[in-house]
Amino acid sequence: MLTWEYPPRIVGGIARVVHDLSKRLIKDGHEVTVVTYRDGDTPEYENDKGVQVYRVNNYMIQPNNFIDWIMQLNFNMIAKATEIINKEGKFDVIHAHDWLVGCAAKTLKNSFDMPIVTTIHATEAGRNSGIHDETQRYINDTEWLLTYESTEVIVNSNFMKGDLQRLFGLPFDKINVIPNGINLTNFTGIERDYDFRRQYAMDNEKIILYVGRLVYEKGIQHLIAAMPKVLSNYHDAKLIIAGKGGMIDELKAEADSLGIGNKVYFTGYLNAKQVQKIYKCADVAVFPSTYEPFGIVALEAMLAGVPTVVSDIGGLNEIVEHGVTGMKSYAGNANSIADSVLSLLFDPQLCDKVSKNAKAQVKNQFNWNKIAQDTHYVYEQAICKTMAQKQAEQMAQEKAKKTNKAKNNEKEITNLLAFKKRHAYA
Repeated sequence: MLTWEYPPRIVGGIARVVHDLSKRLIKDGHEVTVVTYRDGDTPEYENDKGVQVYRVNNYMIQPNNFIDWIMQLNFNMIAKATEIINKEGKFDVIHAHDWLVGCAAKTLKNSFDMPIVTTIHATEAGRNSGIHDETQRYINDTEWLLTYESTEVIVNSNFMKGDLQRLFGLPFDKINVIPNGINLTNFTGIERDYDFRRQYAMDNEKIILYVGRLVYEKGIQHLIAAMPKVLSNYHDAKLIIAGKGGMIDELKAEADSLGIGNKVYFTGYLNAKQVQKIYKCADVAVFPSTYEPFGIVALEAMLAGVPTVVSDIGGLNEIVEHGVTGMKSYAGNANSIADSVLSLLFDPQLCDKVSKNAKAQVKNQFNWNKIAQDTHYVYEQAICKTMAQKQAEQMAQEKAKKTNKAKNNEKEITNLLAFKKRHAYA
């Protein structure tokens, strides 16, 4: 596994996916090695319950920009992976996670003749609603190059499959849809902690919860814009926004300008235990993304038993069935978000129904047992395709040798006949 994040370093959803998938593959009897970035004082090597985790530092010199930083990281990943291969032998397959490790994956593939399976978790074009500058173009082109070099590609939703076909022209049968999963024991033994809850809201207030990064495509600005309508109809409500990101000052200013600053609370970063607790304290969870390849936070809320509202876009649209396992709203539409939230706040029976259905759906469809099995099948496909390609190349080479030999024999016979003919008249 090549990834730029692995616990305890968590930047987005990749870390959790790589961690949980690796652990499940280990339980299924496979050997998994992770090469990742070393953040802070984390150990350079760790045996994480069977997963061999190697962390590499970046260069001591300061890079000019983020792209240079990623390139330096890839060079060090190549060096570490090469060291491991020379010591322990080749891997059966390289599993690359997103463009951030693309150069390392491509180099290792060509150096050691190993197939690449790539998971594209999101696209640069999707995150930014298109490509608008040269940095974004570089990332987009690196995504294309990585998918081109890969034997098999994995995406987490049908939405993403269509996106990759449209952006990169990938063959339909090269793209495998395998959803992200969730650890089904995440909330085992976790009950509502009222003392913890009172840090964020009064007992009479219903908590409307958002968990995730504070970036534009997550749509938090539309959720804040929905709150005046929610509060005008249901006074005892409070919006709790858990997470960090570059938009925090802008979002706080939006809440203040709408006159609801006292009804919107920004928690900042929460650790894993605090996230578990905050889900159990929530009455409604809302994920109003304008772009979302999958939406693992929605699975967390559903597993925690929280009635969930999502945008009708991307992977979120595929996870939730409106009125059955949750509620949907029109992406980017504050009025629609408010209507879905209010429908849950005013209807306890609806909350109970969607919560029970959602929890059952998560356990049936998004467990790591099935996801790891499906991923292993893709590995086998990649290995078999690579072997078949090698055999085809060998057969072509042998055929070429035979053809060249036949041509040489024919040339020798022609030359011999010409020689005899010349000497017959001499």
